[in-house]
Order: sequence, then structure tokens, then C-alpha cells
Amino acid sequence: MNVAEVSVNDIPEDAPLVDVREDAEWQAGHAPNAVHVPMSQLPARLEDIPDDAPLYIICKVGGRSAQVAAWLNSMGREAVNVADGMASWADAGKPMVSETEHPPFVA
Repeated sequence: MNVAEVSVNDIPEDAPLVDVREDAEWQAGHAPNAVHVPMSQLPARLEDIPDDAPLYIICKVGGRSAQVAAWLNSMGREAVNVADGMASWADAGKPMVSETEHPPFVA
């Protein structure tokens, strides 16, 4: 699986970010402008993924997002894996929001 990869600091500011973590992970904390399409729902929700190219795919540490990026690339979409995922996003101090009353964190 050869997938282009980028660090969180090299994602263009207006780039489409697709978060493929599961619901509980998303609710705990995510990037403010990310689109949430859990990996487990991806084939059924392909139409929910932006048409922009390239897409930046993120998960918790980069494993699931690499698989999703490879799959999207095989489907003719241009997708890039975000190295080290939301763990790296949080470590870099990037903005995060939560879907709960608690401060955002990476679950």
C-alpha cells in the first residue's frame, strides 16, 4: 500500500479533511472543519465525501486513514494520509471541537 502522506502542519488551510474514526472518537474531539465518515460506513457513504482533490484523510494515529486513502485512490479519487492522525493534530496544538460538554480530546 503506497499512499502519499503529509504531516498535520503541511495540510493546506482550506483542504478537505475527512475523519474516518468511529462516532465515539469523533464526539470526543475532532478538527472543526472535518467531514465525518467512519471507516466502517465508507462504502455506503461515499457520496458524503467531498469531490475536492486531494482529500486529506485522518484517523487517530494514521493506520485506518492510510487504508481509506489507498481505497479512495483505487476508486480514482486523490487521497492523502495524514501522518500520525489526530494524535499528532492535538500534539501540534491544532484547533479541536467536541460534540459533548467536555473539552475536546483524542479518544
